[in-house]
Amino acid sequence: MSGQTAAAATPSGADDGELVLSVTGLVAGYDRIEALHGVDIEVRAGEAVTLIGANGAGKTTLLGTIAGLLRSWRGRIQFAGEDVTRWSAERRSRAGLALVPEGRRVFAGLTVEENLHLGAYSRARSSTGEGLATVYELFPKLKDRRRQPAGTMSGGEQQMLAIGRALMSRPKLLLLDEPSLGLAPLAVREVADALVELAGRDTTLALVEQNAQVAFHVAQRGYLLDRGAVVTAGTVDELRDDPRVHQAYLGQPAR
Repeated sequence: MSGQTAAAATPSGADDGELVLSVTGLVAGYDRIEALHGVDIEVRAGEAVTLIGANGAGKTTLLGTIAGLLRSWRGRIQFAGEDVTRWSAERRSRAGLALVPEGRRVFAGLTVEENLHLGAYSRARSSTGEGLATVYELFPKLKDRRRQPAGTMSGGEQQMLAIGRALMSRPKLLLLDEPSLGLAPLAVREVADALVELAGRDTTLALVEQNAQVAFHVAQRGYLLDRGAVVTAGTVDELRDDPRVHQAYLGQPAR
């Protein structure tokens, strides 16, 4: 999967698209414990951006705060030209921000297609058929199992379903938290290839991913977080060669 990075955007190329997400000076945490310390990131239309770092670096906290699941203490979150810092998670979702959380969280007792319909709750009913066609084209296995209870599917198939459900809302930005976590190697490749295809269709992505191969296969740019702060940013080629990434994320020195 490492060959994808040949097409990575240059830092100047990242300035070409419309700014979809701008996070500036973001401070957030849990109870009285500060977990993010003035984080700044940007995502532009059509980009696939990865957030990398060791466990506890603040990546999931950052995604949750962007999605509105956690309240920001200080700083600003702009999405699609709007200041959404004080918006609820539901309002952000309706504006086009979709989160695929860690652990998939599909409705086990509902069929695949019923799960997908739930993802389109904020869209006009007339667009549901088009959304289903898009998801089934991306994940043919879901079409084959559309009447199957979601809880009887494999972990990889459930992850495909979680991504497909988020796509049913036709998001302007898709946030993914550890999409390959706990999956068999073949399922990891299928999910990663689907994300690459989405990025090729100009779907804007921001993903947290512990699997370095997946992160660098899917994304064009990335941010390295360490203890709640951005340490460095660059193209995936630049990050792959950065000793700080090898030390903090890949767990080995650069060679």
